[in-house]
Amino acid sequence: MRLFLESLTVRDNDLMPRSLAILLLFLAALLEAGGDALIRVGLRSPSADVRAGMFALGAAALFGYGYAVNAPGWDFGRLLGLYVVFFFVVAQLISWLAFGQPPSRAVWLGGVLIVCGGLVIAAGQ
Repeated sequence: MRLFLESLTVRDNDLMPRSLAILLLFLAALLEAGGDALIRVGLRSPSADVRAGMFALGAAALFGYGYAVNAPGWDFGRLLGLYVVFFFVVAQLISWLAFGQPPSRAVWLGGVLIVCGGLVIAAGQ
């Protein structure tokens, strides 16, 4: 994984520091899963004003996600392979903490496979 993160490049072809790449992937996952959660809250809101506000916030968060993963000039396919790990973890945490839906045993098992897949992608130079 270290080699993959070190290979991420920004538009000017300088290497992106590993800590910045990790932070960016985490931020993107937070924006995507958080944007999805805001849309979900909006869909279930009885108030039109709250619904509109949640939709607007969700749309802004999802745009932020799209920008965060596409602004750097890194390998899109490999990036998203590793990004899925971050998204899975953040989505499960939001589901558990915000909606009271803890992951089932099957989700935990699937999560282990997702993390293993991310490690394979990261290690495959």
